[in-house]
Amino acid sequence: MTNLATAETAEAQRRLKRAKKAALAAFLGGALEYYDFFIYATAASLIFSKIFFPSGDATVALLASFATFGVAYVARPFGAVFFGHLGDKIGRKATLVLTLVLMGAATFLIGALPDFNTAGYWAPALLVLLRLMQGLSAGAETAGASALTTEEAPTGRRGFFASFAMSGISFGIVLASLAFLPVAAMNEADRLAWGWRIPFWLSVFVLFVAYMVRRSLEEPEVFEEKHDHGELVKLPFAKMFKTHPAQFFQVALMSFETVTNTFMQSFGLAYAVSVGVDAATMLWVSILGNVIAIATQPLMASLSDKFGRRKVFISGVVGSGIMIFVYFSVISTGNIPMIFLASTLITAGTYAASNSVYPAWFSELFNVKVRYSGMAIGLQIGILCAGFTPLLGTALVGATKANWGPAAWIVAASSLLAVAGALWARETHKTPLRELGNPVR
Repeated sequence: MTNLATAETAEAQRRLKRAKKAALAAFLGGALEYYDFFIYATAASLIFSKIFFPSGDATVALLASFATFGVAYVARPFGAVFFGHLGDKIGRKATLVLTLVLMGAATFLIGALPDFNTAGYWAPALLVLLRLMQGLSAGAETAGASALTTEEAPTGRRGFFASFAMSGISFGIVLASLAFLPVAAMNEADRLAWGWRIPFWLSVFVLFVAYMVRRSLEEPEVFEEKHDHGELVKLPFAKMFKTHPAQFFQVALMSFETVTNTFMQSFGLAYAVSVGVDAATMLWVSILGNVIAIATQPLMASLSDKFGRRKVFISGVVGSGIMIFVYFSVISTGNIPMIFLASTLITAGTYAASNSVYPAWFSELFNVKVRYSGMAIGLQIGILCAGFTPLLGTALVGATKANWGPAAWIVAASSLLAVAGALWARETHKTPLRELGNPVR
C-alpha cells in the first residue's frame, strides 16, 4: 500500500509539473500576442493615421488606420482553419511554436517599415501585409494554448490552469503600455519619426523567452493516445462541423465577449484623447486594470471550477455590458479618478470574470480530436467582428464627441449575443477530460 501511495503521489506531482509548464507557456504566448496587439492598437490610435496615409482629413486618416487594425481580424479565421488543422493533426506543441514565431517576426518587421513620405502607397500596403501575418498567427494562438493547458490540467482545476493564457494577455498589455509611455512623452516629431518603432522592436525579447519555454513542452497525453492509436481524423475542420455544429455556434456567440476589451483598448483610447484626456494617462489606466487582472482572472476561473462556467461567464458579460456606459460617460467628462475606477472595474472585474472562463469552457465543449479546430474557428467569429468595432464606433460617433452612446451600445449588444451563447451551451466543469465533447469517429 505504501508503494502504491508513493507511486500515486509521484504521478500526481509529475502531472502537476506538466500542467504548470503548460500554463507558463500559455501565459508567455498570450503575453507576446497581446503585447503585439496592444502596441498595434495604440499605434493605430495615435501614430499610424499621421505617417502611413496621405495628409488631409484627420478623421478619414484615423478610419483608414483602424481599417488596417481590423484587417488582421479578417485573416484570423484563415489562421484558425490552417493552424487548427495542424494542431489537431500533428500536435499542439509544434503548431504553437510556429504561430509564436510568425507573430514575433511580423511585429518586429512592422517597426522597420518606411512611412508614406518615403515609400508612398507601398507603406500602407506593407503594413497591411504584416498585419495579415499577425492575424494568421493570432487566429490559432489562444485556442491552441487553451486546448493544451486544459488537457494538461489536474482534475477539477482546468479553469484555473487554462486562465493563465488570459493573465498572459493582461501582462502583455501592461508591457505594451509601459513600452509606449516613453513614446507618448516624446515630442511629436521624434515620436512620429522613430520613437513609435521601439515598442515593436522590443517584442523580440518576449518572443525569445516564450519560444524557449514553448519548445520544451510535451504533447498532452490525451492527444498522444489518439495519435499513437491512429485515431486522429484526416480533416478536423470538416469533422468538427459534422460532429459539433451546436458547440461551434455556441462558441461563436460567446466569443462576442471579446468586443469589450478590443473596443476599450483601441476606440476607447482614441476617444479619450479626442476629448482632451492625455494619452499617457489612458496608458496608466490600462496598466492599473491589467495588473490587477493578472491576479483576478485565475481567481475568477477557480470560482468557475467550483460553481460552474456558465454562472461566472454570464455575470461577467452582463456586468461589462452595463459598466461600458459608465466608462464612456466618465471619459466624456474628463474625470480622471472616475476613468481609473470605471476602467479597472471592467478590466479586472467584469471582463476578467468572462475572459478567464472561456479558455477552459470553449475547449471543453469539443472532443479532443477536433478541439483545436473547433475552439480556434469558433472563437474567431466574435473576434473578427470585434476587430472592426473601433472602425464602426469612430464612424457612428463622428466629430460629435458627446455622442458616445452608439459606442457603448455596440459593446452592450455584443454582450447580449455572448449571454445567448452561454445560456445555450452545456455546463462542463465537472465532466471528466476524456468524456468532453461529442463522439468523433
